[in-house]
Amino acid sequence: MAFYLGLDTSNYTTSAALYDTGTGTIVQAKKLLPVKPGEKGLRQSDAVFHHTVQLPQMVGQLTFPETGLSGIGVSVRPRNAEGSYMPCFLCGASAADMLGQMGGIPVYRTSHQIGHILAALYSADALALVKQPFLAFHVSGGTTDCVYCEPDEELMLRITPVGTSLDLKAGQAVDRVGVMLGLQFPCGPALEVLAAESTKTFRYRPTMKGTDCCLSGLENQCAAAIRAGEAPCDVAKRCLSAIADVLLAMTKKAQEIHADCPVVYAGGVMSNQLIQSCLRQVKGAVFAKPAFSCDNAAGTAIYAALCAEQAV
Repeated sequence: MAFYLGLDTSNYTTSAALYDTGTGTIVQAKKLLPVKPGEKGLRQSDAVFHHTVQLPQMVGQLTFPETGLSGIGVSVRPRNAEGSYMPCFLCGASAADMLGQMGGIPVYRTSHQIGHILAALYSADALALVKQPFLAFHVSGGTTDCVYCEPDEELMLRITPVGTSLDLKAGQAVDRVGVMLGLQFPCGPALEVLAAESTKTFRYRPTMKGTDCCLSGLENQCAAAIRAGEAPCDVAKRCLSAIADVLLAMTKKAQEIHADCPVVYAGGVMSNQLIQSCLRQVKGAVFAKPAFSCDNAAGTAIYAALCAEQAV
């Protein structure tokens, strides 16, 4: 039995998690960063300030074992790619390093994206997929990425980009349309509730450039629908249905290159049940449970445990 702490300080949420490998359970503590009504996000300086205040609170909500920790996992960058950097991740990285040095605990550093993917696999009881190639989608406020994942001794998962959004990201579209409708940022859960009131069916023709997509047209269509007086619930469903159609198109393009690979859907946008229902037709589809879809530290705790196991 071993316990691993995970930390994640993303642009949306302060997260801490404790992974018990003996029982296979994860306890999470997380809190959204505060955003003023009508605004669509935070400046990095504000995100860093709020993480500095909230991270000790989140760690304080966890009950640590008397035997101590076997490792700490932390996200230190958005992706494992050259130039991938956001100041907000320094909060988690510095806290992990400090705790590790104080307790003589090994610290395992990874990306926010890999944390999302591992959390999705854990919640779907599919962690065994880390030992084979698979496709993964990371769909959130900052990304609409399809990547090819392969086992890697150093990084746990070697990530190769397959497709992305060339302009607006899916989570940005959700939040921008939600703010237009008067919802509080981040707008995902409220937009989903609103869309459930609609009885209409919408079909969207995705704009694809190879395996990449473009989503700015979606925002424009929704803005035009609002100006035309379309019911808010119909605008919400229009937005979410379009995102589902785009992700399905991206999936089909990716599977033309990497046939017969399981497909893992991770990230906050993928907690949306309307979008999931569209993508369940995909062969080999794996979905994160809602609590492990949105930004969380579960994946970084799992990363630490997997790294420790690999080192034995």
